[in-house]
Amino acid sequence: MSPEGKKLFNIIILGVSFMFIFTAFQSCGNIAQTVITNLNNTDFHGSGYTSMSIIYGVLSASNLISPSLVAIVGPQFSMVVSGVFYSLYIAVFIQPATWAFYTASVLIGIAAAVLWTAQGNCLTENSDENTIGRNSGIFWALLQFSLIFGNLYIYLAWQGKTHISESDRRTVFIALTVISLVGTVLFFLIRKQEDTKAPGDDDSTNEILGESSSARNKMMRAVAAFKKSITLSFTKEMLLLSVTTAYTGLVLTFFSGVYGTCIGAVNRFGSEEKSLIGLSGIFIGIGEILGGGIFGLLSKKSRSGRNPVVMLGILVHFIAFYLIFFNMPNDAPIAPMEGTDQVAYMIPSKEVAMLCSFLLGLGDSCFNTQLLSILGFLYSEDSAPAFAIFKFVQSICAAVAYFYSNYFLLQWQLLIMVLVGFFGTITFFTVEWGAAAALAARGSDYSSI
Repeated sequence: MSPEGKKLFNIIILGVSFMFIFTAFQSCGNIAQTVITNLNNTDFHGSGYTSMSIIYGVLSASNLISPSLVAIVGPQFSMVVSGVFYSLYIAVFIQPATWAFYTASVLIGIAAAVLWTAQGNCLTENSDENTIGRNSGIFWALLQFSLIFGNLYIYLAWQGKTHISESDRRTVFIALTVISLVGTVLFFLIRKQEDTKAPGDDDSTNEILGESSSARNKMMRAVAAFKKSITLSFTKEMLLLSVTTAYTGLVLTFFSGVYGTCIGAVNRFGSEEKSLIGLSGIFIGIGEILGGGIFGLLSKKSRSGRNPVVMLGILVHFIAFYLIFFNMPNDAPIAPMEGTDQVAYMIPSKEVAMLCSFLLGLGDSCFNTQLLSILGFLYSEDSAPAFAIFKFVQSICAAVAYFYSNYFLLQWQLLIMVLVGFFGTITFFTVEWGAAAALAARGSDYSSI
């Protein structure tokens, strides 16, 4: 296999592995609060929102050390170990215990930081400035198939159910645990690149690559990766992109946890309210895949860069937020187990709810594919620290959003996303204009990014 063929193979395996793991994890996230609401009459007293807040809070802090960990053990082994912890978190729901639930939340937060840092490193190692847009789109589209498969199973299994029984819960989570483990095993198929640098290396340390098994050299790379993370955090470009990244964290919380809970709480949807959670996830996945395909795989045909895609993303999201505001009861995110009978500004419509799910996914793919692309372009030599900072900002904002989702009515959650999204779009434009100017100075074609 040619070097380029090997790199493309690695990107596909990377995407398929993540697809399996997040088929399990995102499906778990979508139904966690609904399942836990049905459990709270037992000895279990946990909160899905609180768990996700812990996960993303620990994830954000762990991103400070994840580049060093990836530098020591390598991206492939990092992803394998992280996948095991994802599987353990999902398995907790088979026989839930409050202490195990929150302990697993902490462990998966650490694992997630390592997993996404290693993913960014692997993506960049197998790309160059001419293929980073294509490879980001391939990875993102494969990853988002996870939203379809897991949620399709939930939709079919829970159709017509208004209460989730113990048998229903165990069947779903045993299946999701196995799916996650399959994705973890697939990481072993990724082929190592012999001529790439490890995280934290620079040109002056190339001569020590042949001795990478040395503990001393691994520690040197770990320290270098940590220092690079701190340095990159305060660069102008990273600070500006952090606002955009913060917006993706808020949206991630909303569509992966809050919106599904809202749908499941609307009593006017009748006996379909629980199965509609799965159907909503499917439509989010369709939007994500469509966006990843169009704006990633077809990026070479565009000569106008990333800004039009991000502009489309924010417009699509604003339309979705407007429709959700009119369609969903204001108390839906914090409704009790009995649900809510309130009505917003229109009779709740299943069709409008599913349209909004699609728009949320499409808009999210616009932002994430372009963020992955611009980070890989700007920081091709420092990929692990750059992607660690990206996940640090995204996850800390997701943690904050999950925390306030326990208390804020729907209208305030939507308003926060509108404000942060507006400013995040402006800051992304600023960085993209700078990248275009840098390319022009080098005499490169802008469409190549």
